[in-house]
Amino acid sequence: MSSDAIVMLKADHKEIRRLFREFQAAGDRADKKKAKLVGQIIELLTVHTYIENEVMYPEVRALLPALEEDVLESYEEHHVADILCMELAGLAPDAERFDAKTTVLIENVTHHIEEEEDEWFPQVRAGLSRKQLQEIGARLAEARAKAPRSPAQPSALKKTLDAVIS
Repeated sequence: MSSDAIVMLKADHKEIRRLFREFQAAGDRADKKKAKLVGQIIELLTVHTYIENEVMYPEVRALLPALEEDVLESYEEHHVADILCMELAGLAPDAERFDAKTTVLIENVTHHIEEEEDEWFPQVRAGLSRKQLQEIGARLAEARAKAPRSPAQPSALKKTLDAVIS
């Protein structure tokens, strides 16, 4: 796989969308399948938001100050996705709000992915060199190796959420 940061993140987006489609196609009585899919979605989103929050967003914010508002909005969209993932991780697949909560997660993340790919990524690609994107990609790969796999694992985001809630 390419070490270009945008190519790497788009590959994650492709996998996330695939899992979303599988969940939506699973049907009303497929609790075991849905539980497995939601577990995969939560893990992938937890890793993805972690690497973007820890590497991509700070780098873009520092290198392309004109995109600061977009970065701040992206942090907030991740915050919403992370909260939904934490809540879903604690729900049984037969819980009354399991499907509804998963649908809201899918809708929010799909919107976020579309904004990134259609608006944000083209601006980042135009503003950064190929070498810069490859260097960021290498840091994304390093962060992925140490990223939490579940919202229940300690992470900078969980600590932030705990501080906000207190």
